[in-house]
Amino acid sequence: MKLSSELQSFQDRLGHKFKLPDLLVTALTHASLSSATRSDNERLEFLGDRVLGLVMAQALLDADAAASEGQLAPRFNALVRKETCADVARQIGLGDVLKLGRSEMLSGGRRKDALLGDGMEAVIAAVYRDGGFKAAQSLILRHWGDRISNVKSDARDPKTALQELVQARKNPPPTYAEIARSGPDHAPEFTIEVRLKSGETAQAKAGSKRVAEQEAARALLERLSK
Repeated sequence: MKLSSELQSFQDRLGHKFKLPDLLVTALTHASLSSATRSDNERLEFLGDRVLGLVMAQALLDADAAASEGQLAPRFNALVRKETCADVARQIGLGDVLKLGRSEMLSGGRRKDALLGDGMEAVIAAVYRDGGFKAAQSLILRHWGDRISNVKSDARDPKTALQELVQARKNPPPTYAEIARSGPDHAPEFTIEVRLKSGETAQAKAGSKRVAEQEAARALLERLSK
């Protein structure tokens, strides 16, 4: 199979020349476009998540021989979470070459963290299957770059950080509630409110409840730190 010029350019940005180009095409094909004759990237995403995890675990151990498991775990989570994968995907223009169905195209799928993150994991798996572990490891270390050396020992997602903060103050954990939902069924937008027993609140909107909860927690953390 010969890659289109668009995919050849993406392959150059990625830094891996595929011996089996079909793997790259599959990695970039979302389930909204799959059919009986076209495979999607969900199985590759499953594999890529595991390859990414192994590479990051090894990289963190190599980077800090004195770190405890308790210090390494939040760093690891910060580096492999979907939002970080999506950031890397944006850095290499993965969204521009994602193959999406019409509904995802219309709902801005090329910009969604979930789709970009899944696509990045699938591409990692495609490189692993095409060139082996060393090729995948090289790809990950190159594109994650300074994120690995700069990740902080207290790197935590905002929900975890907020919960630990309020528990340290001897208060009950925060609660999250969906207070509004808008948009069509294929592209909903959720408004989530986080509330502490002491009365502080914050709200955020996003295309998924999980992301909206994280953003609401982040907003409340910023407010509490002032």
